[in-house]
Amino acid sequence: MKVKKIPLRTCVVTKEKLPKKELLRIVRTKEKTLEVDLTGKLNGRGAYIKKDSEVVMIAKNKKLLDRHLEVEVPQEFYDKILEVISEEENGKDR
Repeated sequence: MKVKKIPLRTCVVTKEKLPKKELLRIVRTKEKTLEVDLTGKLNGRGAYIKKDSEVVMIAKNKKLLDRHLEVEVPQEFYDKILEVISEEENGKDR
């Protein structure tokens, strides 16, 4: 039986190579809007970030997402990222 390959992606903050399921994809669309891509299929420039609130805060303080996505990321968007991460953590506990 053939073993299925697990797709790995690199976190823009920690530089760790992790399975896609452990990362959150942030996308800048052609219209320069930001989206949290839960499906992994949205069009646009993407950056992967580890699903960890500490990593999100590091990205915010060092403006890493701003650099990778080539757009200014507002504070409200970081709040949205943290909200998505906490919802996923709460979903796992059930």
